[in-house]
Amino acid sequence: MSKRDLLPYEIAPEVRDACFCLNVQRAARALARRCDDALRPVGLTNGQFSLMMALNRPEPATIGAIAELLAMDRTTLTANLKPLERRRLVKVTIDTADRRSRRMILTRAGRLLLVEAMPIWQRMQAATERRIAPSSADRLRMDLRALA
Repeated sequence: MSKRDLLPYEIAPEVRDACFCLNVQRAARALARRCDDALRPVGLTNGQFSLMMALNRPEPATIGAIAELLAMDRTTLTANLKPLERRRLVKVTIDTADRRSRRMILTRAGRLLLVEAMPIWQRMQAATERRIAPSSADRLRMDLRALA
């Protein structure tokens, strides 16, 4: 192997420090762990909480609409719905307008669990915002939405 075929080792810290993808993933994993820990007393993960919040609407949502909102593929969304269905927090039904499509809605138990989880999320959100410079939190949200 010639020297031209080797990437200099010195490039690794440059990528580590500059790579948006790596740094967003690292931050997301750390934040997800904190959120999972905070929501554990109500038996939810951060992903389940986000999914249930996306379903907190007056009309049942389609799988496609929620998958798009959460930036996840339909197969992953369907897999994430299964534990919530088993716990009877979410109900999935056939769309009356298009029998090939499915709609999801929170059950009463799901809505009550969100009421219980909301103060936990608010405390966790406030703690997260305290870790970021006050003027930067809104900018960070804007920048993350731009990347999504």
